[in-house]
Amino acid sequence: MDTKISAHSLQTKKIGFLGGGNMAQAMIAALIKSQCLHPNQIFVSNRTPGKLLKLTENFGITAVTTNEALVEQSDLIIIGVKPQDFPLAVEPIANSISEHQIILSMAAGIKINQLQRMIPRTRQIVRILPNTPVKIQQGVTGYFLKKELSYLKSLIEHFLKPLGAVISVDDEDLLAPLSVGCSAGVGFVLELMQYWQEWFEEHDFSSQQSKEMTIKTFLGAAQLAQQATAATELSELQNRVVSKKGITAAGLNSMRELEIERLLRYSFEKAALRDKEIAQEQS
Repeated sequence: MDTKISAHSLQTKKIGFLGGGNMAQAMIAALIKSQCLHPNQIFVSNRTPGKLLKLTENFGITAVTTNEALVEQSDLIIIGVKPQDFPLAVEPIANSISEHQIILSMAAGIKINQLQRMIPRTRQIVRILPNTPVKIQQGVTGYFLKKELSYLKSLIEHFLKPLGAVISVDDEDLLAPLSVGCSAGVGFVLELMQYWQEWFEEHDFSSQQSKEMTIKTFLGAAQLAQQATAATELSELQNRVVSKKGITAAGLNSMRELEIERLLRYSFEKAALRDKEIAQEQS
C-alpha cells in the first residue's frame, strides 16, 4: 500500500468502515451516489449482522464478518463506533494496522494523541466529524490532522467533499464546538422545528400541513442565507423581513425579552461539556 495516496488514486483503494451505524450508512450512501466510490471498494464490519445485511442489500457493498478481516482488506479505515465502545473495538486489531494504512476516526472527544496511543503502528490518523445531513450530501464535516500529515489533505478533502461542506481546522480543540454546532446542532434545529409544527397544529392546521409549512419555512430561510452574497450578514437578511411595529418585530422582541439566545447558548455549552467528559473518560 502506498503511503502518500493522491486524491486521484482514491478510486483504486479499498475503504473499510469499522461500524455500520447511522453515520457510516449516511456516508456510504453519499459516497456511492456521488460516484466518488464504487460499491466494490467498500467493506463494512459490524457486530450486528442485521445492519450488515441491510447495507449489502441497499448499497451492494461487501460485508466482512470480523474487524481483523476488515483491516486486512482496507487501505483506508473509518472507525465509526461510539466513543465508549472505541477501546474495546480497536484494541484487538491495533497491532494488525500497518504504518501504510490511514485511519479516520469519527469518535467525538477522543483526541489524536489518545488515538495514537491506542493505534501505535501508524501515524496516519485523522479525526473527522460529519453530521447526519451528509446522507443527502448537505452535511458539514470537520477534520483535523497533524502538520506532518499535510500530504493527506488532498485525499481527505476529495473523500469528504461529496458529503457537503468540508471544514479543516488547524487547532484540534475547534472540533468540539464544530461538533456541538453542526452535529448536535441538527438535533437542536429539529427540536425547534417540532415546536413550529405543534404551534401550527394548535391553530387547526393538519399534521401534514403543519409539517410541510415548518420544513419550507426553515428550508426557505436557509436557502435565502445561502444565496445571499458572502458579504451579507444574517442580521441584514433578518432586517429585510422586519417592519417596525409589525408582527415579526413583535415576535422577535418577545424572544429577546425571554432571552432565547441565553437558553440556546446554555444548551450548546452543556453539549460542549459532555464532549469534554467523553475525552476525560477515554484518557
